[in-house]
Amino acid sequence: MTKKEFRQLVDQQIIMMDGATGSNLVKRGMPAGVCPEEWILDHKEIFIGLQMEYLEAGSNILLTPTFTGNRIKLAEYQLTDRIEEINRELAGLTMEAIRRYKIMHPDAKCFAAADITMTGKQLKPMGDFEFEELIDVYKEQLQFLIAAGVDMIIVETMMSLQETRAAVIAAKEICELPILASLSFENDGRTLYGTDATTAMAVLQSLGADAVGANCSTGPDVMLENIRRMAAIATVPIIAKPNAGLPKVDSDGNTYYDMDPAEFSKLMVPIIEAGATLVGGCCGTTPEHIRMLSQVMKNLQANRVYHKEPIRYLASEKKTVTFGIDNPFLVIGERINPTGKKTLQAKLREGSLDLVESFAIEQEEMQADFLDINMGMSGIDEKEMMLKAIETVTTNVKLPLVLDSSHVDVIEAALRNYPGRALINSISLEKVKMEGMLPLAKKYGAMFILLPLSDEGLPKDFAEKREIIQKILQKARELGISDQDIIVDGLVATIGANKNAALETLETIRYCKDELKIPTVVGLSNISFGLPERSNVNASFLSLAIKEGLTMAIANPSQRQLIASAFATDMLLNKENADIRYINYINELKEQYPDMAPMGTICINQAEAKSIDKTSYSVQNTSSSQISNHDEIFQAVMRGNRTSIIELSKKAIEDGRNASDILNESLLPAINEVGNLFECGKYFLPQLIAGAEAMKNAIEYLEPYMKKDKDAAEKGTIVIATVKGDIHDIGKNLVALMLKNYGYKVIDLGKDVSKEEIVEKAIEFHADIIALSALMTTTMKEMKYVVDLAKEKGIPCRIMIGGAVITQDYADEIGADGYSKDAQDAVKLAARLMEHH
Repeated sequence: MTKKEFRQLVDQQIIMMDGATGSNLVKRGMPAGVCPEEWILDHKEIFIGLQMEYLEAGSNILLTPTFTGNRIKLAEYQLTDRIEEINRELAGLTMEAIRRYKIMHPDAKCFAAADITMTGKQLKPMGDFEFEELIDVYKEQLQFLIAAGVDMIIVETMMSLQETRAAVIAAKEICELPILASLSFENDGRTLYGTDATTAMAVLQSLGADAVGANCSTGPDVMLENIRRMAAIATVPIIAKPNAGLPKVDSDGNTYYDMDPAEFSKLMVPIIEAGATLVGGCCGTTPEHIRMLSQVMKNLQANRVYHKEPIRYLASEKKTVTFGIDNPFLVIGERINPTGKKTLQAKLREGSLDLVESFAIEQEEMQADFLDINMGMSGIDEKEMMLKAIETVTTNVKLPLVLDSSHVDVIEAALRNYPGRALINSISLEKVKMEGMLPLAKKYGAMFILLPLSDEGLPKDFAEKREIIQKILQKARELGISDQDIIVDGLVATIGANKNAALETLETIRYCKDELKIPTVVGLSNISFGLPERSNVNASFLSLAIKEGLTMAIANPSQRQLIASAFATDMLLNKENADIRYINYINELKEQYPDMAPMGTICINQAEAKSIDKTSYSVQNTSSSQISNHDEIFQAVMRGNRTSIIELSKKAIEDGRNASDILNESLLPAINEVGNLFECGKYFLPQLIAGAEAMKNAIEYLEPYMKKDKDAAEKGTIVIATVKGDIHDIGKNLVALMLKNYGYKVIDLGKDVSKEEIVEKAIEFHADIIALSALMTTTMKEMKYVVDLAKEKGIPCRIMIGGAVITQDYADEIGADGYSKDAQDAVKLAARLMEHH
């Protein structure tokens, strides 16, 4: 199937996908703990029968049973050497089901989608897995599925946007088949890694996914809002495959989902009305759920929201910023650029990104909307440093990035690895830029700044500038790049050398806004070069440019006069909410600088900038930060600085600070603050892990200096394991890490652990708590067996449980002492259980 054929198919009708596979195979005899792929190959007719039932129920798209058929997952069952055979044969089973069905229904529209998902490996910086290595893992599995003859590819049940990007890139680079991408969002509307539905749609549709959506995690009632958020910016069809409600356990200990087919179908109606045009079911859904949904769909008209005009947006992994030519003024923070910054240059040559980090944090807090990243200087590997800078900045701030380099290879590496939708700064009519960078913008779905320069240099007048703009626009359109993906640089010259410099730029801005309907950007520094009190000139010129329609500027957001002038200009032009923004900005400045002088001609100075680096981190107004803003070890945990924290700890010891005091006064308050920010949604999983890892490194260094009476065993001993039959351990590993860093002695038994071993180890180590994890509904009941055996043995320890499918109700049902929804909650639960132990 071609991409065009796929789009035509979805434009003709609402497409019905299939329902759950795993839970239905369990009902048909698949035991817990086996490799699903291997079991299916040993019971082919059972699987084909299930897929035939879905086709009879109305499914148009069947997913191949290759969900965990990548080499990393298969290695857990020692099946890596059979990867080609397994994937080819499993895809063949789905196509055999379709073949049999079409014998009876020759006109049926039925298609096989190659199903792939997360590998369980953590990408850098959270783990040690390289992005390119992950792309290769996906390519390997996909080549066997494509060779088997599948019609399309679906990347589903994804928690990490970056891993989803890797899978989509892998698919794009080895085939022309339609690519569908679906993420799992928690009840708070974000994935486990912190990505919201709007951002997922923004990044993946620009990258080239042919449909984007949500599956698993929640029922249709909770999923609805995420579908609405995707629909607000969608230019591709939307997928919705929710669970059949929440998992429950019956009196026999079997897991079931609480939403019957009738209720499920009823709750899917508003999802379709919100814009989903590819619908089906995930965990707990059966052929009967799909049958009833198919019947309901017959009376519904598709709401193809994706036919709207594209909108402009840039996105990081956690935030999307939309804008248009009439929007309030936007700021691209310019400070992460070594040009003219000797201190930053020296740091980069040392391999230190501390200043990059502080500049990023400072600019976000000073209300920049995007951050420009430029690593162009002598004495370093620009590409390597660009990737490290992106990693550092994306770990610490949410703002989308502007990637700035003159070298094509640097831009390609940056676009490939950046977990969002970036803006390229910039592409001119120069041959190397046109031939090298325009195709990259298309491949990776980036926006770009159109710089009206040619190989002949600067245009001599506005007419030549307009001609260059038109030539670049034409080249971009020929590659399939929309005008909505372009921002034109007004090309500011120096007023001291050319008295018409400002007027010519203003004319360019008017032309782009009124005739081309394309947004504009300027770099401000050139206009005032060589003049006294340059801030006055910059602020005045910026106000004039905004009046003519300027969309954004590359500037230092710490320049208070400049930003205040821009916000005031928006207010005077009566732009939406501009009055509130201006007032809030001034009030925030007064709070941060209570002795601030009237702005007049005064801009923030270097001393103030340095103080911002130290004090403006986003933990203000919290109890811990009131005493710890100037504590570098505290800040290193907050920012997840896993390398520098060792040097800071060493320096603290050399300066005579007591190791136990460092733990109690810096490390523990910091990790508590990280946990608080995670719990209230200001931090996300990558920051939680980075903070925990930083603390772990510090504790490992400090451990020899600590008194023995501070031994972790005094706080409590916890035996932790993923239960029998369950091979998922991402969540369990994070919980173990957090518990260790909070001072507990943790005995990690790994995954797929029997009830007997768990209880035996609890007795052996005199455990205070047993912590159990399960990700699958088919293995939930193993938790009850552990609880029952522990009670039978009479061991005096508490039992806490957690996992994607676990709820407080389930904990109550099986007699566990507590349920934790995530790693930070597990730490709090452990403390409560120890209090009553």
